Amino acid sequence: MKTGIQMLLLFIALLWATHLANMLTEYSLNAYGIVPRTRAGLWGIPLSPLLHRDLSHLASNTLPLLALGGLVAARGARTLAPAALIIILLGGLGVWIAGRSAIHIGASGLAFGLFGYLVALGWHERTPLAVGIAIAVVAVYGGIVFFGALPQSGFVSWEAHLCGLMAGVVAAAFVRPRRG
Repeated sequence: MKTGIQMLLLFIALLWATHLANMLTEYSLNAYGIVPRTRAGLWGIPLSPLLHRDLSHLASNTLPLLALGGLVAARGARTLAPAALIIILLGGLGVWIAGRSAIHIGASGLAFGLFGYLVALGWHERTPLAVGIAIAVVAVYGGIVFFGALPQSGFVSWEAHLCGLMAGVVAAAFVRPRRG
């Protein structure tokens, strides 16, 4: 079984490999993002985190995924995998139901979800370590998350940010590491 960190690094490698393929096809894969309230758009729920508008979009998602994902991955693959799966599927479903008419792509919904997961985990566990991590995560990413989850114009999918954040909070209620 892979460790949580190995799993996270494999996922990041998959993001970059997918982006390379997307670049080589002149970003034609982006059509497979979430298109709200369409049958074809349902495929975007699991695929959208793999797709990015351009290299800067991917790069801007990679660092928070490494940082926040690394904190979750440190708890093990049995914590990271189900938490990420809930965030991607539940957050993506939220975008599919409530998102504006557009193609929603990118892994930022997952990053916002990992933030929500870590903060909510501090609330659920109430151990000094979990609370300390929650405080540190809010101190570093809180402003970005707060403003990124508010409605805004332009190409940024604030809906993915908000739905990912909420899915992360839900994931924390169900996915908690076993105490040993």
